[in-house]
Amino acid sequence: MSDRVFERIDPALGELAVRPVGDGDADLLARWFRHPKSRFWMAQDATPESVRAEFRAAAADPYIDAYMGLHRGAPRFLIEVYDPEHSELAGRFEHEVGDIGMHVLNAPTDTPVHGFTRAVMRFTMDYLFEERGATRVVVEPDVENTPIHKLNSWAGFTADRTVPLTGKEALLSFCTREAYASSAAKGAAQ
Repeated sequence: MSDRVFERIDPALGELAVRPVGDGDADLLARWFRHPKSRFWMAQDATPESVRAEFRAAAADPYIDAYMGLHRGAPRFLIEVYDPEHSELAGRFEHEVGDIGMHVLNAPTDTPVHGFTRAVMRFTMDYLFEERGATRVVVEPDVENTPIHKLNSWAGFTADRTVPLTGKEALLSFCTREAYASSAAKGAAQ
């Protein structure tokens, strides 16, 4: 029986899927987090033990889910899904029924695949809207993370305001189901 919770075939990249993060992912995730390209994840000092503890705590928390993203069966990205009303964002914006928070990290690589980052974002947004029933996706990337701001805009996110969060000044941004449906991300999928 597969432990995959969502999968799709991307026309250009092939199979993308997610499964729950497990203890066996700790070594790999610690390497990803320590990579300089992952600095905005704020886990540069990650060890397999700290990663294992973090994701065990997430698994016990009813308001957070962590998924290992697979490309053609191999781990290539990470998605965290959370309830913003039960996070550091609580009280920082007007929560709406159907809000879902999201973090995404692509594995650092020296051999990037053209279109991979956008395909992962589209896959993630499809998962949140289609499978998780989101009506609005909430993100809070570091204000200095220009590449993710561009990617978020491509997927239909609108920046709202900056908010101070632990370790960063965050750009609070929202994407409704309708904004995503009319975004360049969905247009590119046609």
